Amino acid sequence: MNDFHGVGAIVTGGTGGIGAATATLLRERGARVAVLDRRIDDAPDGVHAVRCDITDPAAVDEAVATAVDRLGSLDVLVNNAGIGAVGDIAQNDDAEWARVLDVNVTGIARVTRAALPHLLRSPHPAIVNTCSAVAYVGVRQRALYSASKGAVHALTLAMAADHAADGIRVNAVAPGTADTPWVARLLEGADDPDTAARALRARQPLGRLVTAEEVADAIASLASPTAGATTGTILRVDGGMTSLRL
Repeated sequence: MNDFHGVGAIVTGGTGGIGAATATLLRERGARVAVLDRRIDDAPDGVHAVRCDITDPAAVDEAVATAVDRLGSLDVLVNNAGIGAVGDIAQNDDAEWARVLDVNVTGIARVTRAALPHLLRSPHPAIVNTCSAVAYVGVRQRALYSASKGAVHALTLAMAADHAADGIRVNAVAPGTADTPWVARLLEGADDPDTAARALRARQPLGRLVTAEEVADAIASLASPTAGATTGTILRVDGGMTSLRL
């Protein structure tokens, strides 16, 4: 497929997990791709890697400008960068709440704000945010993380409404539990990693974790110029986690 031929795309959090899979897929389908991440040594082959901490407004402005300069144009923004959090409402202090919301929610605002002038010049601009299944269903020990992804859900719809008249499509993907480095670290820290892994698989009706590549495929489908009538959509890629009860 070459539906992204001539398209310039930025993927935040693009050096690992879902971000790396997305950057790789977009490049394979013809896009010129830049990834923004705090650590860029492991960036996928063939992409422009730009070091960026999305909690730093000045760094975001500079990184986006650098990425667009290297790409030549910007047509697609994938707001994928995010961090996790474990615990009930009492287990994360105010500083941790501020840190997670700063990355997962305000980070989207910072990067999008910097990208908007460039997207407005595109003939087919698109933004895709990474949400989560926990924006739809209550999951134990995910209070802070769920709050942040619930905010991403609402923010996506508000952005889609704000920028429809500009021709900028805004959508999101909501993965279930995915086979990513963060989940791997979560399992490593469990008292019984094997039991914890079985529990994660069991809560998704398909009986397995979602792959990063499956989420990347959903992101690409929403970002593609061929999806010109799709905006304000939250696409669930969750193995049935939020909608099926077997």
